[in-house]
Parts: sequence; structure tokens; C-alpha cells
Amino acid sequence: MSIQNPTHPIGPVGSDASISTRELVAAAADEVWKPYIYHQWFDGADGAQIFAEDGRQPRIHSSDALCCGTFGELLQGQLPVASVPCDPHFLVTMPIALFARAHFMPTPGTRLVTVYPSHKVKAKRLAEDLVIALGASGGILLLESELPEGKGLASSSADLVATARSIARCFKRRIRTSLIEKLMADIEPSDGVMYPGVVAYQQRSCSLLSFLGQMPPLAIVGIDEGGTVETLDYDQRRGEISAGDRAEYHELLERARIAIPQGDAATIGRIATASALLHQERVPKEHLNSMLKASEATGALGIIVAHSGTMVGILLDRMAADFPRKLRSVLAHVSPFDNSPKIYLTMAGRG
Repeated sequence: MSIQNPTHPIGPVGSDASISTRELVAAAADEVWKPYIYHQWFDGADGAQIFAEDGRQPRIHSSDALCCGTFGELLQGQLPVASVPCDPHFLVTMPIALFARAHFMPTPGTRLVTVYPSHKVKAKRLAEDLVIALGASGGILLLESELPEGKGLASSSADLVATARSIARCFKRRIRTSLIEKLMADIEPSDGVMYPGVVAYQQRSCSLLSFLGQMPPLAIVGIDEGGTVETLDYDQRRGEISAGDRAEYHELLERARIAIPQGDAATIGRIATASALLHQERVPKEHLNSMLKASEATGALGIIVAHSGTMVGILLDRMAADFPRKLRSVLAHVSPFDNSPKIYLTMAGRG
């Protein structure tokens, strides 16, 4: 049976850019993404047909489910008001191979969910809302994460998506991505980590603006400037952006639409650097200039920041012949102002 092939707008109003549900389904079937996203499906795609095209459902031994984080954002800002529906605030994700894990154990006869650790109240709320939506029972939700909280690595969004996937897996259901987004939007602004690849995302409304494809294999040498940033607090206090900056964000997004499907690492680095510099006056990073100088001195691709977090990184192309040398050089340049940088790897599908 064939999957219907509707299109979803991904560009500004008046643009001819569109993406088919088939492309999202194909991305979700990529060996990099399939283990994490198997129990999701997308509006416009028939779940039964997806099962038929996938072959038989994998044998399930537990309700463990994962969701990756994102190293800050490749790009974050506001678009010209008339160019997008509803909210002009947007971001472009940078998926990395660090994960939140959720394990759901149902308890018949209750719709309540007990979550461990107990401070994960956002995940508790989503879990209880989801079991009601599915007509399922509540239970116990266990969460653990490789993503530190409050740093801008999408730890909260990854918790929520992993929770939804775990509940779906527990009850052997496939749930619409749009349902996950609806439940997340009621809780807080969220990153687009529920999608299998790089997306431009309207974080306030939790809605897809653009599916951009797969990030090429990059490494990020990242430092943490300390402290934490709470998503809701940041979103409420950030100001509006000038018309000139909005036009620049629009141009950067258009460049990302081309560079990411082509795996153009050099342009991706320039986009990330431009976004980091544009954002510096709103949430200043103490080491931004030092990291930029280190990037330029070592011939790296550029810098990337957690716009609503505490992380700053230097981007490197893992496929470059001189990657090992450049990595050592970047680490040496960073060590005078941070003696414990970490290396993050992008989630890189087939593209």
C-alpha cells in the first residue's frame, strides 16, 4: 500500500518550499533515527501503512525510549512578521548524540503518574495528559539523562519526548507527533527534538516550520560558562528584534535550507557564527570572543551557542582529512580559559 503524500508548508508565506510527509517518514526510517522514533508517526501518514512498509514491528522487551538533545541552536531569532504564520520566533536545531531516557511502567486502575526523579514535574504533567489522551492507565515513570539541565541542550524537551515515546512503546501504540507537540506546548516552549533530523521550529507554539534534512558529521568542542537558564524565564524576558535583524535571520534561514541538505559544513559554520554574534547583546557569553578567536586561529568552521543557555562551542568537520589535528589544536586553544571542554558529536543520518 502506498502512503499518501500531502505537503506541509516549510517556508515563509509566498514561498514555494514544501515538504512531503513521505520525506519525514523516510527520515524516521533511517537507521540512525529509527530506534528512537519508531512509535511516532506524522500527520498525513497512515500508521497501519507505515507498519506494512516497515515490515514487522521490532520485538519489544521493555518500554525504554530515548530522545536526543541539541547543542544549543544552529540559528535562533525572529523572522519578519508577515513571513510566517503566527509567532515569528524560531530556532534551528543541532541534534547531538546525547540522550534522555524514559521507562514507563503502567499501574492499572489509576491515571496518576509517579515520576523519578521527583523534580521532573514537566514530564509528570505530560505523562498524565498523554495517558488520558490515549485512554490508558497511569503508572511509574523513570527518567535519566546525559543532558545537564538548564544549559541549553534541550534537556527538558528531550525528557518530554522520551516520556511520550516510552508510554507509546509500553502500550504498543504509535502516537502522532502533533499530539506530542500539543501536549508540550501546554507546558513550555520546546525544541524540535521530536523530529528525525534538523528542523526550523516555532518553539513557542511547538510547531514545525521547516524540515531541513540531516546534519553532516560534525564535532563540537563545547564549554559551559556556568549557572543555569530556565526556559520559561528566558522566553518571558527576551525582547523584540529590529526589522533589520529579522531580515538577517530570514536570510540565514534561507541559507540553512540550502546548506544542510547539501552537507555544506563550511556554510553551516558561518550560519552558526552569525547567529551567535547576533544574539550576543541579548544573552552575552563571556567567552564568545575568545572562542571565536580560537576558531579562526585553528581553521575551524565557526562557533555555536546555546542561545537560551550557558554553552559555547567550536564546530569542526569530522570528515575532513585534518580533523584530528584541528581537534587537538582547538583543545589547546581553549584550555587557557576552560580546562574541561567536552566534545559533542552531531546526529548524522544518511541525508
